[in-house]
Amino acid sequence: MTNDTLATQLAGLPVRLLHHLAKKRVPRHFRMGKNRLIQSLLTLSPDQQAEVAAALASLLQESAHLPKPEKPEKPAKPQRPPDTPSRQSPPHQRQTVPAEPAISTKALFEGIGVPSPQPFKPDDWQEEAIDRLVTNDVILSVPTGSGKTYVAVEAMRRAIEAERTVIYTSPLKALSNTKLTEFSQMFGADQVGILTGDRRDNPQAPILIMTTEILRNLLYDAASGEIDLRLDTLGLIILDESQFLADRERGVVWEETIIFAPAQSRLLLLSASIGNPDEVAAWISSIRSTSCHLIHHRNRSVPLRAAYLDPSSRLAPFFRTRDIAHGKGFVLHPETNRLFANYEEQTLGPRRR
Repeated sequence: MTNDTLATQLAGLPVRLLHHLAKKRVPRHFRMGKNRLIQSLLTLSPDQQAEVAAALASLLQESAHLPKPEKPEKPAKPQRPPDTPSRQSPPHQRQTVPAEPAISTKALFEGIGVPSPQPFKPDDWQEEAIDRLVTNDVILSVPTGSGKTYVAVEAMRRAIEAERTVIYTSPLKALSNTKLTEFSQMFGADQVGILTGDRRDNPQAPILIMTTEILRNLLYDAASGEIDLRLDTLGLIILDESQFLADRERGVVWEETIIFAPAQSRLLLLSASIGNPDEVAAWISSIRSTSCHLIHHRNRSVPLRAAYLDPSSRLAPFFRTRDIAHGKGFVLHPETNRLFANYEEQTLGPRRR
């Protein structure tokens, strides 16, 4: 079967069947639309294309033998008696819900800047997380900018006061180096050390920063009998960016770290984007000697705003509203709509009606 013939037959299939053909052949096919699915299937190796062609022929043969569903007859529309006025109002008399006026570009930037100093008062969920760490593992799944770092710092402070060591892990060396500077300013340089693949400073410090892979390897050594003394006094393990649990390649590192973590230490998982935190908490509770407490909310302390910068250097609000409201839908700003249309006309030509 030629590529043109295969492309024609694939184009006639619904997206559901294209996903069926792409399963185990095209990575992340579930995120693709129809055109990308067809292109991906046509760029497979000759052997895989032959498998696709055979599966396609089987699907077409099965559909040919299926009985065609009979279309139900539409009930006859009741006749309206003569001289009876219609209940539907003329179009010009219909009531519509007035839309809120679109914001201006100036209004988009109102309030942005450094806020005036105010006395700090922790939120209830922050105090709850710190208190829960005394007896439970904790997952913090809250939006960016909500104050997860405050919980981590206070938990570290309490662990040091109790003469327990702390391990703080991150998925990136650059982030580990940043945290080394940050925590050294808070606790003192002599209290913080770092272990990464290319750096080893102050390894006997009560606060150790490392990548998650390094901690997993330390736990491997402990499981094989090569016990590191730091693990004997380990009181707290902080797993930053713990949404990496879902990563196809590196997620196993986070899983094994949680599985091999010492029973006497508490786990604190930080993330702003775990898709199923309740399931992760249930899994941790099932494999650890202590239960895992979940703190999850979507209330943003710092609202998000969006703007569109056109290639012509014109800036416009992206949405009609100033802040991005989670889960409430959106309507594009009229100026952004106009800029989009102008850009498409310049690059793709006039739209066909």
